[in-house]
Amino acid sequence: MHNRKFFLLVLFSFLFLTTSQAQPRQGMQAYEIALPTVSGDTIRLSSLKGKVVLLDFWASWCGPCRSSNKLLNKLYPKYKDKGFEIFAVSMDNEKEDWEKAIKKDKVSWLQVNAPGGWDTPTALQWRVEALPTSYLIDKNGKLLAMDLEGKNLEKALKELIDK
Repeated sequence: MHNRKFFLLVLFSFLFLTTSQAQPRQGMQAYEIALPTVSGDTIRLSSLKGKVVLLDFWASWCGPCRSSNKLLNKLYPKYKDKGFEIFAVSMDNEKEDWEKAIKKDKVSWLQVNAPGGWDTPTALQWRVEALPTSYLIDKNGKLLAMDLEGKNLEKALKELIDK
């Protein structure tokens, strides 16, 4: 009987802890991220306050992520000098794979790495359950939207940046 009570206590504690932190949603302040770049320097998401930021979780082995990189390559140059930045978080375990993908896709925006996949503190905090996952963040660090792509992303950028 004692084991059963202990099991139920552990189960309820687990359920409470896993549901107490909800998926980030519109209007919330963005959680801090501080991760290393390819060169090993650490960049903080909060250092981009004052810019409109697309937080993009991706990996070299993710086909849809690589397609998204191609689309972002067209969009990024249009808005980067107007206060837009992309903060890409790679979920790659192998630094070599990550670096090859950056070069092959001709990625020129900020890149950091959270090796360890789905179990990294960053992935857990942001509740990343699929790739790619992205968040549009306003100049004050508030979440505006999730998983905007293509024309919808560009429309949002025009509205935010051309104000």
